[in-house]
Amino acid sequence: EVQLVESGGGLVPAGGSLRLSCVVSGFTSGDYAIGWFRQAPGKEREGVSYISHTDSSTEYADSVKGRFTVSFDNAKNTVYLQMNSLKPEDTAVYYCAGESPESYGNELESGRYDYWGQGTQVTVSS
Repeated sequence: EVQLVESGGGLVPAGGSLRLSCVVSGFTSGDYAIGWFRQAPGKEREGVSYISHTDSSTEYADSVKGRFTVSFDNAKNTVYLQMNSLKPEDTAVYYCAGESPESYGNELESGRYDYWGQGTQVTVSS
C-alpha cells in the first residue's frame, strides 16, 4: 500500500531554516506526484508546493516562492521541502500528499490527492 511519512519539523526562530522529508513507498507506477500542504490552527489547509515524479515539474504557492524549494531524491524515495527565511506565519502542521496516476489542473488543490501523510509540526517563533 502507499505510505507517506513526513519528518523534519521543529521549532526555529524567524529567519531560520528547516528541511522536511517525505518518504514515499508503495506506488506501483512511476506516474505520480507529491504535494506539500500546511494547516495552521483556525485556518484553511493551504497548498505549499508540488513536484511531479513523472516529469520533475514543480510549483509553489506565492507565499513561499523564493524561500521554499521542493526536490526528489529517487535513490532514497524521498521528497524534500527545504524551507528558508522562515516567518512566524509559516507555523503550521505540514503534510505531504500523493496522487497516482498524476492528474492535471491546479497542483496545489488538496482534493486531487489520494494519499496523505501524518503531518509534522513546524513552529517559527517571532
